Amino acid sequence: MANVLQTFKDRYLFEDMTSPDLEKLLDSPTTVYAGFDPTAESLQAGNFVTIMALAHLQRQGHKVIALVGGATGLIGDPSGKSKERNLLTSLTVERNLEGIKENLSRFLNFDPDSGNPAIMVNNYDWFKDLSFVDILRDVGRFFRMTQMLSKESVKKRLDSDEGMSFTEFCYQILQGYDFYHLYKEYGCRMQIGGTDQWGNITAGTDLVRKLAGVEVYGMTFPLVCDSNGNKFGKSEGNAVYLDADKTSYYDFYQFFMRTLDSDTVRYLKIFTFLSDERIDELAKCVESEPERREAQKVLAEELTRCVHGEKGFNIALKATEVLFGGSLEGLGAEDLEKIFSNVPSGTLNCDEVIGKPAFEVIAAAKMTNSKGDARRLVQQGGLSINNVKAAGLERKISTDDLIENRLMVLRSGKKKFFLLKVEG
Repeated sequence: MANVLQTFKDRYLFEDMTSPDLEKLLDSPTTVYAGFDPTAESLQAGNFVTIMALAHLQRQGHKVIALVGGATGLIGDPSGKSKERNLLTSLTVERNLEGIKENLSRFLNFDPDSGNPAIMVNNYDWFKDLSFVDILRDVGRFFRMTQMLSKESVKKRLDSDEGMSFTEFCYQILQGYDFYHLYKEYGCRMQIGGTDQWGNITAGTDLVRKLAGVEVYGMTFPLVCDSNGNKFGKSEGNAVYLDADKTSYYDFYQFFMRTLDSDTVRYLKIFTFLSDERIDELAKCVESEPERREAQKVLAEELTRCVHGEKGFNIALKATEVLFGGSLEGLGAEDLEKIFSNVPSGTLNCDEVIGKPAFEVIAAAKMTNSKGDARRLVQQGGLSINNVKAAGLERKISTDDLIENRLMVLRSGKKKFFLLKVEG
């Protein structure tokens, strides 16, 4: 089997490893795990690096474990954080776990009949039966304060005004025990994570060595930023989620379409399985014809298809057409609500809409500041209903204008959209 470590290096997915012996370990099938923090109902684009690393490992014959931190999520990982996280309730964590399971199933093969299925575990399942005394006696005694205090994530917080609570300080003990448990139960010999996880990973490798007398390994990958130094997966201060209810198909697609030329080839290597030859072709396009944005189109298509399937990709393309004045044909009310989730909206009763002049309807919905403004907009030919121009003041709204009897897309001029919801 090909050594996946070289793939990681070629694809910008390698930063460091705990021992050079890791390369020899990966010459044969190995069990590897990565952890996911259940702080939200959906994973984000920022989780792609971890997901892609696991996917490469599984594709090259290794056994992969996705650990969801049902227990550690109740504590909060201090790594990379300037202050303590808000503690989650057990009900919130349980809800978030379900969303993460669904997200991961789009990338990893969990089919038990596949020959090499991925495994998903929740660390709450083994921590729930351990008492505080058990942890202190059986685990805590193997951790040395000097080493714990020397961890970069701890030092930064201790030097800050915020400081660090005992709860967060103990996080590395719990994550270290995760590695030991997975070694005992599944023979897991390797953990992967971002560079900010180095301290937690080495806490695990040290604990397994002390408790089991076995060498296990860790590998980190870089935290991906764009050329401007912005953390990948953020869009204008908002996270880009893998759940279409939190980030629409259109917004997801457009996030990758907006990738800077200087980042596109690197992102194609990190976030897709395209061959080196195909990526080289796209790199030439970036250099010779950047205005075509061919590489960005391929990046956006590959990831949107992977995350949201053919349906989501087609809706994203259709939404792009719609926002530039194209037909709404083929889009349902739910699709349009997602596409126009960030535009102004209003709600009217059915008897305030059907049979009424369009200018009166848009005034009542507060699309314009006054009825006079609404009248002038229609008179000047500036109003479109479902991307079709409204013809004159005599234009009245009928049931045919409603999408699934409850929605209308209104537009003032070329780009100013308004979503009208109709009830009753």
